[in-house]
Amino acid sequence: MSVLDAVKGWGSTEDERDRERACDELVPDAKLILLRAVDIDAPRALVYRWLCQLRHAPYSYDLIDNFGRRSPQELTPGADQLEPGQRMVAIFKLADFEPDRQLTLVSRSRMLGHVALTYLVSDRDEDRSRLVLRVAWGPPRLPGARRLLSVGDLVMARRQLLNFKRLAERDANRVRV
Repeated sequence: MSVLDAVKGWGSTEDERDRERACDELVPDAKLILLRAVDIDAPRALVYRWLCQLRHAPYSYDLIDNFGRRSPQELTPGADQLEPGQRMVAIFKLADFEPDRQLTLVSRSRMLGHVALTYLVSDRDEDRSRLVLRVAWGPPRLPGARRLLSVGDLVMARRQLLNFKRLAERDANRVRV
């Protein structure tokens, strides 16, 4: 796998890279498709519940994308009460969701362009799951924007997925003990 492929598909399988998701319909003219994926030793419903926390915080590098405020480290009551159009991660809106399975967010801005994200959680077995983030992006037309945004997204999205992994596994272990 080349460095560029690793940047575009961190942690994902070939099958995951080949499958279209809801985000693809929202940005049909995407110039860039990015995938990020991680295995999580926690049940799908718990991982999904952590994804719902995107209503309150980004869960990546809080100093950079949450104005220095720490993303909540415990589940916020009611965060899983979702409705299309809700604001998520400050600049996104909830476009679509399937409880305990997927969230799709969309944003249009001059800085980032047209971008949609689908977070999909699937079962690996009864107590383990897989979280895949697919990003469909029509980045702004700036020289080098695709490459710069790809690397920046990898850094931020990787941290976000690893934070969800840590928190969901911590909560799953609390139940198992």
